Amino acid sequence: MTNLHDWFKTPLGRYLLEREQASVDRMVSDIFGFNAMQMGLPQVDFLRASRIPFRFTADAEGKVQLRSDPCNLPVASQSIDLLVLPHVLEFSVNPHQVLREVERVLIPEGRVIISGFNPWSLWGVWHMMNRSRGEYPWRGKFVPLLRLKDWLALLGFEVIAGHMCCYAPPVNSESWLYRFSFMESAGDRWWGMGGGAYFLQARKRVHSMRLIMPRWYERAGAEKGLAGVAQKAGEYRSHAQKVDD
Repeated sequence: MTNLHDWFKTPLGRYLLEREQASVDRMVSDIFGFNAMQMGLPQVDFLRASRIPFRFTADAEGKVQLRSDPCNLPVASQSIDLLVLPHVLEFSVNPHQVLREVERVLIPEGRVIISGFNPWSLWGVWHMMNRSRGEYPWRGKFVPLLRLKDWLALLGFEVIAGHMCCYAPPVNSESWLYRFSFMESAGDRWWGMGGGAYFLQARKRVHSMRLIMPRWYERAGAEKGLAGVAQKAGEYRSHAQKVDD
């Protein structure tokens, strides 16, 4: 296979794609806004269930609406409501820069959905054994889920949803994948962190500024108000004394 899309045509690739498409469909269907962007894998429409009116795909190659390097997006800052990132970080030379660009183009409270291969799984074991062969998807650098969460936190993102899938061994055989299908429900229940692929939804948090006045300003205002009241009280007493006299 020369790219990840070709691998998705294999039995194992179809096994993952079916579950990945269903997971992303559920996530994007409840996200609203004006502009949605998919970065990577333009052959697969991960925005098909989105209700956002303007949707487009970007990648460095292939049939896309925007040809772009994910490390340097020609997109205005704070202009995207939803960004889907399917298996981009594993095959990027600079995944940190990709996430920085994601943070830049998302509006405040904008959402990003990231899918990736889990190195702490049976798929991760196969990845370690076959990475040197240079085949997809094993040639990529799988990003651990906890590390990805740390990267997102440093950029000000809040992870609001996530799950895993593909607990079966990565055998490239439809018959064997069918035999191992029972592991999907069992893995979800007993081995929650052992899925071959994970999905994260995160929200871009922007903390608003609050103007804090210095304490001397409040004290001066209070003293000014009290002085006015005291002065009026003194005038009233002086006037009363004159009437008595």
